[in-house]
Amino acid sequence: MYFLGLGIVLLLLKYLEIGPIATWSWWLVSAPFALAVIWWSWADASGYTRKKAVEKDERRRQERTDRQKEAIGLGRDGKG
Repeated sequence: MYFLGLGIVLLLLKYLEIGPIATWSWWLVSAPFALAVIWWSWADASGYTRKKAVEKDERRRQERTDRQKEAIGLGRDGKG
């Protein structure tokens, strides 16, 4: 996502001819988009994306369980 954001900023700076980026080649300005594609391909192929999604789900599930325990007066350790 950072590569995509960087690419958009560089693209705008090049298009609007602002600063030294105006003199850069279009290949250099578009490089962050290629890096974003490479990153996303690697993340999907290696299972990184799925691992992060599972970790997020587990964290949300644990937070929900903790809230429910506190609501009934058990606390986080399960003891009343």
